Amino acid sequence: MNKYTAKTNTLASLYLTFIALFPIPATAANEPDTIPIAIFSAMKITDIKPTGWQSLDFDSIQNKTAYFLSRDENITAVKAISHASASGLFKPFVLSPEKYPILKWNWKIENVLAGGNVMTKEGDDYPARIYVAFDYDPQRLIGSERLKYRLYSLLHNKPPPLAVINYVWGSHAPVGTRVANAYSTRVKMIVVQSGKEKTKQWLTEERNIYQDYLQAFGEPPGNITGIAIMTDTDNTRESATAWYGDITFHAKEKSH
Repeated sequence: MNKYTAKTNTLASLYLTFIALFPIPATAANEPDTIPIAIFSAMKITDIKPTGWQSLDFDSIQNKTAYFLSRDENITAVKAISHASASGLFKPFVLSPEKYPILKWNWKIENVLAGGNVMTKEGDDYPARIYVAFDYDPQRLIGSERLKYRLYSLLHNKPPPLAVINYVWGSHAPVGTRVANAYSTRVKMIVVQSGKEKTKQWLTEERNIYQDYLQAFGEPPGNITGIAIMTDTDNTRESATAWYGDITFHAKEKSH
């Protein structure tokens, strides 16, 4: 099993388990404007793991990325250190991207990867990335996609991911690059930062995830089913250090 198959296979299994156990909640009468997914800045660095987050390890990958709460520039964040390794932290939840289309997060990286390449399997490593997974009914697949889904499920005894966006810090690809992942056309990669110019500084990112999904898949998204943070260097056999700050979703602007 290759690295990406192992990663996405595990993510898909976690997403489906969560959906089965926790049905989508009813619409609240007074919904908040902001949904905090991760407020790492308010956590104690003595905590072993950020509250509400699960370790995301892959059986076929021996070396794991280290994640721990740390202080950097007077900010409490999750620090990730990867040495030819791959693993992540995952948080399951259910949220409507139509009601909360704006995703905001903070991050910082120490370095990019010399061999990182969003276009190739060998370069499918990133100093920092945000996985966002969406619910998708496999019955909607048609033709060869449905056949591939069935074959994958039979071979791996788990379903493949069907709707995932990765916001990545690329090493060489220009900012704004949008491509299908080298291993799966159902996983879309969007380069939001790239290169060395902005390394070693905290950046705040903002994406309209509803519009990004619409452009990536050509149709409106289903509910968001979880987010993962990941720093991985197992393909390139390099090292990377990153910090992940607070992650929040925001309601679309109200019309006046």
